[in-house]
Amino acid sequence: MNAEDLKKIQELVERDTSYHFDAYLFVLSALSYTLKRIRERRHVSGRELLEGIRMLGLELYGRFAPEVFHHWGVHNTLDFGKIVFALVDCGILRKREEDTLDEFKDVYDFDQAFIENYEVEIKRS
Repeated sequence: MNAEDLKKIQELVERDTSYHFDAYLFVLSALSYTLKRIRERRHVSGRELLEGIRMLGLELYGRFAPEVFHHWGVHNTLDFGKIVFALVDCGILRKREEDTLDEFKDVYDFDQAFIENYEVEIKRS
């Protein structure tokens, strides 16, 4: 990410205070994370990105992911979609003609995805 993109995100946040600056950065990190997991450079669907968001959220924040997301103004998967489309509108991300905000609607419930299904992995040495 370059300084110009960071400036564009800051301008987004100043125009629309719905989401915290860190929410935009997290979505971009989750996109990178998702691309690494699928091991090929290609378009990522909304559902694939949301799965990457879920996995990275669990990896970074564990059961506290929903609280972190709520602090950023993100309350459901559609909010992540709105962030993605804002990043498209300002030229940081690209979309295909068939990409829609509906891909992000009600894909998973935060409590179920991050709290109820949370498992602690214990590594033995």
